[in-house]
Amino acid sequence: MASFNRVILVGNLTRDPELRYIPSGTAVSDIGLAVNDRVKKGDQWVDETTFVDITLWGRTAEIANEYLSKGSPVLIEGRLKLDRWEKDGQKFSKLKVTGDKLQMLGGRGEGGSGGGGGSRGRGRSTGGGGGGDDMGSYDDGDQYSNVSGPPPSDDIPF
Repeated sequence: MASFNRVILVGNLTRDPELRYIPSGTAVSDIGLAVNDRVKKGDQWVDETTFVDITLWGRTAEIANEYLSKGSPVLIEGRLKLDRWEKDGQKFSKLKVTGDKLQMLGGRGEGGSGGGGGSRGRGRSTGGGGGGDDMGSYDDGDQYSNVSGPPPSDDIPF
């Protein structure tokens, strides 16, 4: 029987990305994502939040570290991975997501740092206009795409 391991999550970062490099030189970034769901319990609608740990690799990890901060809205596409380890004779396991694609959501000034006040270049816009037109995406295939069309005239290098 065939299997399919794919997950798409939309939520907000719960902390700043934590970037590190493994001995081979590959970038790895761990992020936390809060995903909200609205469910009906009895006569009332209740918001339930699920917290998901996500690991990003390569250029995707570097992009996340450079442009995202706590509170940033993102879409992550990836796959589930079960991590297992043993500590002091006791076995542990945790279900995580390995992110393959990252799409930054929201416009200029949205998210945790309020638009460029941070030291890592946060608040960078990937396109012109506002609202939904100001989105960019990145996947590990080294294809950074501007989904809002050509750059605004002030981004032309001449």
